[in-house]
Parts: sequence; structure tokens; C-alpha cells
Amino acid sequence: MPAAPSSPAPTGASLPLSGPPAAAQAVPAARPADPLAALADRCVQCGLCLPACPTYGREQVEAESPRGRIALARAWALDTIPATAASDAHLDHCLGCRSCEAVCPAGVEYGRLLVAARNRQRERRPAGWRQRLAEGLAARPRTLAAGLAVYRAAYPLLPAAWRPLPRPPGRVRAASRGAVAPAPQRVALFVGCVADAYEAPLRAALARLCAAVGVELEIVAGQGCCGALHEHAGDTATAAALAARNRAAFAGRGQVLTLASGCHDSLRRSLPAGVDAIDALAFLADRAGALRWRRTPQRVALHLPCTQRNVVRSVPALRRLLAAVPGLEVVELDAGLGCCGASGTQMLTEPTRAAQYRAPLLEQFERSGAQRLLSANVGCRLHLGNGTGAVVQHPLEFLAECLDEAVG
Repeated sequence: MPAAPSSPAPTGASLPLSGPPAAAQAVPAARPADPLAALADRCVQCGLCLPACPTYGREQVEAESPRGRIALARAWALDTIPATAASDAHLDHCLGCRSCEAVCPAGVEYGRLLVAARNRQRERRPAGWRQRLAEGLAARPRTLAAGLAVYRAAYPLLPAAWRPLPRPPGRVRAASRGAVAPAPQRVALFVGCVADAYEAPLRAALARLCAAVGVELEIVAGQGCCGALHEHAGDTATAAALAARNRAAFAGRGQVLTLASGCHDSLRRSLPAGVDAIDALAFLADRAGALRWRRTPQRVALHLPCTQRNVVRSVPALRRLLAAVPGLEVVELDAGLGCCGASGTQMLTEPTRAAQYRAPLLEQFERSGAQRLLSANVGCRLHLGNGTGAVVQHPLEFLAECLDEAVG
């Protein structure tokens, strides 16, 4: 960062006639460049991100835009303005969708900047109790599993206000298929935290699809939460510890399949060298020639999560898979402001705001006449599913139902 210009000498002031040479006089040490300010300085303030930002679209306030938040983060980093409750709220409201990053001509790494800014924020202001509870449970798989088991049992008795998530499904028992030839390829599967309880039917569906292309899934012991919900809320220390756990668990594997677009990037960055994270949709799309589909004359609605569009970028693979199913009609949901509002834990910490982002999508879904709603991110599915009585599934769970296993 360039040094601030020195103040001019007062008119009529005389220079000292004696003293040490100018080079020997004490010079204030240059302030080291602040990494958060350096990230913010990439922004050229062009405003092309504004139309892509869900919160700006809703509020039409500069401070609720990426450009406004970048300016706030830079000012905080340089101590030019103090943080206030109002300015903190603008940072809190960011959904972390990274749609701004996808359209930025200057290559601003907004995702990194948001994490850095929230980390500074967290150092001076503790997270709310809902956020701390979510983070604590996600980092402790056994406690989370026990808590969700109790939640499932008590769900029918709970009032609506005490149902922040849909009811977890029951246990899924793998179907007996008799003698099965060994698969020529074996790949690891990332399970995650809350998905462990909610995605048992999806994992069974993925196993069927993988078996159809000659691949066997391995659930690796010792893995856990990817740390995304901690990192995005500024708890980078816990996120790093969780990344280290997954790094150790997946060491020696060549490929790790992911099912949640919101977890993919955090897991990818945590894996050791030589181990690749691959979206399961892209993995199967590359092997789609081996898959055979039943004719399925249905209309389904497709929600494309922000992380799938802007980070993982597996939308083309998903479209190819769905287009291959005979008779299937797909309606892509595009109503609203570009985000369903789940945003990791924001559906838990800011449920009213989150529901406002969700509402246009569910209204479009109801008007579409679709029989079910598909979405490739577990957080989005939980948020959308808590607002409708319709079936909400991962696309692969639906595709497994369309699989014609009698062919082959």
C-alpha cells in the first residue's frame, strides 16, 4: 500500500541547521500490507456484480452489494472507519453465493475476501448461539447423529416453529442382489456431517448408479464435516482442523466423489496432493454411455444451487444426464433473486430472511405442475424441503429410480 503523503511544512518554518543527516533520522516503519486490504484492492468498483447479487437485488442498497461489502472490509482493514452493528449486519447478510465472483472482470476472489472479513469480525464479535450450536454439532459426528435421531423421533410432536429442518429419513437397508462380480474400479465417497443422516437414500441410489457403470463405492472411516459452514462464518481454526481430519482419512485414495455442491470446494482444498474431488454428477456423466434408462413420462423441477453454478460448475453434466431419460420433462426454476437463501447456516440463524429468498422458487415450483423438486446441494434441499410438502431429492436419487437395471 502506498505511504500516506507527508504534511507540508508550515509557511515560514525553517529547516534545522544541525542534527543527524537526513538518512540517519528516524523514519517510521512502513506498515505491512494487510492481506484483506490487498484482496479488496483488486476490486475496480465497476458495479457489474450488482445485478448478480441476491442481497442487492432484494435491498437495492449499496452496502448490501459485493462492491459495498468490499469497501467496508477494506475500510475496516485499514482502520479508516469503525465497525458498527449496522455495518456488521451487511456482512452477515451476504449469502456467500459467489455469483459476483463468476461475473467479475477484475478477478476479485470474493469468496476468500468474505472468509477473511468474517474471520476478523469473529475476532471482535462472537457468533450467535445458533451458529455456535450448528458448528459444534457439525464438528462432532456422534453428537450430531444422536441429536438428529432424537429430532426424528420427536418431529411429529414438535410445533412448526421448532422444526428448522425436515424430518430425517429412516434407515435404508441395502437390497440383496445375490452374487455380484467385483467392480473393476473402486472410489471413495465423501459423506459429510448432516448429510450422514439425511442422505442415506441418496448414497444407496449412488451405489446403484455406480454399480451400473462398474464402480464400487467406499465409505472411508475417519472422515467428517468438510468445514465449509465454519469457514464461511469466520471460524477458520475449526475449519482447518476438520480439513486435516479429512486429509488424513482420504490419504492414498485417487478419487473422492462428492454429493453436495456446497461441500465440494472445501473438501477439494483439504485433500492431499494426488487425490481429486469429483462431483458425482460429473463422474457419472462421463460414464453415461453405460447407463440405460426406463421411459419416465414425468415433469420435474430443477433447482440449480449457487455453489453448483458458480463453484463446482457441474450444471452441464447434470443437464446431460437428465436429458438422456426418455419422456422426462425438466423445468428449471429461475424465479426470485438467484439464491434459495439457505446459505449454509443462514436458514437456521436468519430463518425469516432465508424464507423470503426461498418463497419465489417454491411459488414457481407450485405453478410448474412438476411432481418433484431436484437440487444437488444438501443445504438447499433441506431449506426447500422445509417449505413444501412435495418430494425434494438430489438428482441422482431420482435418476436411480429411472435406471433400467434389466438391461445389460
